[in-house]
Parts: sequence; structure tokens; C-alpha cells
Amino acid sequence: MFKLTFSQDIHFSQFDGSLLNLTPGFTGFFNGDFRVGAIYRSQWQAVPVPYSTFSMNGEARLKPKQLVKDMVGLGLVFNSDKAGDTRYGTTQLYANGSYIFLGKPDSSLLLTLGMNIGWCQVGFDYDRMTFDNQYDGLNYNKNTATGENFDWSKFNYADINMGAGAQYILNQKHRFTIGLGFHHLTSPVITYQGNRLSRLDFKMTNYLSYSTPVAPKVDIIAEALISKQAKNYEIIPHSSLKYYFNRDDNKAVLGGLCFRTKDAIVLRFGYTHKTLQSGIAYDINVSKFTAATNRRGAFEIFVNYVIRRLPSSIIKKRACPVFM
Repeated sequence: MFKLTFSQDIHFSQFDGSLLNLTPGFTGFFNGDFRVGAIYRSQWQAVPVPYSTFSMNGEARLKPKQLVKDMVGLGLVFNSDKAGDTRYGTTQLYANGSYIFLGKPDSSLLLTLGMNIGWCQVGFDYDRMTFDNQYDGLNYNKNTATGENFDWSKFNYADINMGAGAQYILNQKHRFTIGLGFHHLTSPVITYQGNRLSRLDFKMTNYLSYSTPVAPKVDIIAEALISKQAKNYEIIPHSSLKYYFNRDDNKAVLGGLCFRTKDAIVLRFGYTHKTLQSGIAYDINVSKFTAATNRRGAFEIFVNYVIRRLPSSIIKKRACPVFM
């Protein structure tokens, strides 16, 4: 007997805190040499079976000698997602690569193409499951045969994603960023019964961002994430204000709102200092699930840090008059 069910890919309300999960085109898409980051999401704590998601990444932006002006990006992404009584989980490890085109000599226009290949595993803890056959009408006996047959409780598959990104800065004030992601290009099979009926649907993501100063110490940031997987859509608009204590050091605080259509209102706060970016968010559930969640959705926290190598100094030889 087979039952049709639905699920979703790993997702975050602070999608700008985990850009490599949006598209591999953003690999190396930063001002620096290395970037490391992590994001954690704890969802539906009011429900007896909460969900938790963790992602971390490391990237490098390299400039090979063979390239006159362009660069390449390399990175790794690790994702872990756990849900429910049986700790049904997804573990993913992706190797990313990208090519970064310098569209203009002043770096006001950047274009990228990227791709990643991943090893993924889905599975559940069979020992945490209970079945009707284990009840004798009065008591539960864990050692009684379940009457169920699973070929395996973990399944491995390969995944391939591609994407592109673009950034344009107009008059050193208006910053536009676009990202496109094309996920699960091979529609990998995921099954516990040895059949090939269950496949991971192709997904497309569209990321849009615009920021500009509106006052000497204030920027406005507007973003949107639009995702489509099979017949399902997800639309998340976001707007924040960024207040600078010191623009030269990028020392600032942020505050704003997201809205996930028909699901949640998200309160967001952030802090930046030089190459450090961080944020926290809280989802207020407004969907039909409010009876169980009591409007408690999810808590998220992320941090990203860009490392810039210091330019190497050239030691010049000088004659010492003492020994001449």
C-alpha cells in the first residue's frame, strides 16, 4: 500500500543568511578572500515534535594567474534537518564551484555562473517507531514483531544544482542583486521500498535584492525570495532599515519584517561590523496550524564572516653602514 505525501526542501526565513542554499551561483560572491557562515532554525516548539535545521558553509574566492580580470569561487555546504518523533532527517554535503565575471573594471557589475554536486542522505530512526501489532489490547511490547517491512531506513542519493547571480551598483548608491537557482536537475529517486515512484521534484529559486541610502546614517533594504517546486510556490518579501553607527566600519544594526505568504510573519533583527554579518529572527505563525502552534513558529540565528588576506609586504635589502 502506498500513500501520497508531501514535503519541502530545507528553507530559512533569513534566506540572505544562507545564500549558497539559494543558488551555487553565489559561491565566492563577496568582497574578500574567504567566507564562513552558519545558520540554525528551531521550528514549532509548541508542537510535541519540533523541527530543527542547521547549515554551515565555507567558501574561497580565488584569482588564478591565467585569468586577467575574472575570478573563481570554491565552497562546501553542509545541511542537517531533523523532524518528528522518529527524527526523520536529511543530511547533505555539497561541493560548489563558480566562475565570476568582472563586467566593469570598477567592479560595479559582477556576473556569476555556478554549479554544485552533492551527497545526500534521508532516513529515520526505526527503533523510535511503534506499530499496532506491538499492542496486545492492554499493553505495548516493544519486542513484539511489527509486521512491517522496510528494505532500509536510510537512503543515499546524488544531487546536482546549478545557478547564476548578478550584482550591479548604480552611481555608488543603488545596489541591485539577483540570484537564480535550479535545483534537483536529475530529479533523484528517494525510496524505502525499492521502487522508483518517489522522486525529488525540480525546484527553481529567484532571489531579488535592492538597497540604497535614504539618510546619512540609514539604508533601506528590500528583498524577495520566490520559489517554485512542482505545483507549490513560496513567496517571501522582506524589508529592513539599516542604521549605521559608523559607515566606514560597517558598524550597524538592522530591523525589519518578512512575510511568508499564508504561513508566517517574521520579525528580523541584525548586526554588522566590518566583515561580520549576523541576524536573529522569529516566525509568528498565521497559518491554519495556529491551533497547534499557538502562533509560535520558529526561531533562527545566523552569522557570516568574511576574511581578507593582508597584502604581502616586500622586504627591501639595505646596506648597513656599520659593517661597510
